[in-house]
Amino acid sequence: MATGRGGRLPISIVHACLRDGRGGSPTAVVDDAEGALSDAERCRVPARCGTSHAVFVTPSAPDDVVRLRFFTAEAELPACGHGTVAALAVLAARHAGAEGEFRLRASGRAFTGRTLRRGDRVQAAFDPGPVILREPTPAEFGLVSAALGVTPDLLGPGVRVASLGRPRLLVPVATAEAVAALAPDQDRLRAACEQAGLLGCYVHSMPTGGGRLVARMFAPAIGVPEDIANANSTACLAAHLADRGFPELRVDMGDALGVPATITTATQRTASGPRILVGGAATIGHTGVQ
Repeated sequence: MATGRGGRLPISIVHACLRDGRGGSPTAVVDDAEGALSDAERCRVPARCGTSHAVFVTPSAPDDVVRLRFFTAEAELPACGHGTVAALAVLAARHAGAEGEFRLRASGRAFTGRTLRRGDRVQAAFDPGPVILREPTPAEFGLVSAALGVTPDLLGPGVRVASLGRPRLLVPVATAEAVAALAPDQDRLRAACEQAGLLGCYVHSMPTGGGRLVARMFAPAIGVPEDIANANSTACLAAHLADRGFPELRVDMGDALGVPATITTATQRTASGPRILVGGAATIGHTGVQ
C-alpha cells in the first residue's frame, strides 16, 4: 500500500493471543512513523492484509511514548486488546533485552505494556484501564438476545453492559457447549447492537474453579462478525468477576473459526477498585512492505 508521500509502509502480521503456540488472531501492525495515511486508507489495510484489525504504531521521540491507533474495515476503534498485544510483540522484537517495558498511548490514555520474549514468542500484558459495568435495560437485552439465539434456559446469571472505550454486552450461558452451538443472525445482531449503541456481544461460559472458560465475541456493528480473540472484552469480564473468587482467568476463543486463541487476565484489588492485567502470547508471522 502506498503512503500519501509515495513511500511504502512496513507491515508485520502478528498472531496475537496464541494457544499453546498455535493459532492466534492475525493482526496487521503498521509502522506509521510518518503518519502519512488518511483514516480512509487506514480502514483499507485490514482487508488488504487479510486481517480483521490493524494497529498503527507511531513512536514519539521527545517523550518516548508509542502512540497506537486501531482500525477495522468500518472505522477507527478507541481500543483493541489483541491489537495492543500485537503491537507489543513488534516492539519487543526491536528491543535488545528479553524483558521489555513500553509506554503507550491510545485515545488520549497513557499506559504501560510489558513483554517477555522467549525465542520467537512474546508474552505481553497491559492494563486496559478502568471498566464501567451496569445492568442492561430490558430493551437492550431483549433486542440482542433474540438476535443471538440465547434462550432463557441457556442464560446464566450476571448479564452486564461493560464499557472500556465502547460498551459491549457480556452474556453468560450455562455451558461451553452452548457457547459453541450459537449461530446468531448477523444482520439482525448488527441492527440490534447499532440500535442499543453497543460494540458487540461477548458470550461466555461460566468459569470453572481455576478460572477457565470459553467465549465468543460477535461484533458485526464494526464489521467483524466474530473475533478470533478479544482481550478488552475479556478484561471487562475479569472486572465483573473480580469480587466473585476469580482473580485469574484463562479464556479460550476462536474455536468456532478454526483458529484457537487464549487470553489471560490477572486481577489486583486496589483502593480505587480492581486493576486488570490482560494479555497473551504472540508471534510475528510475516514482516514486509506494502
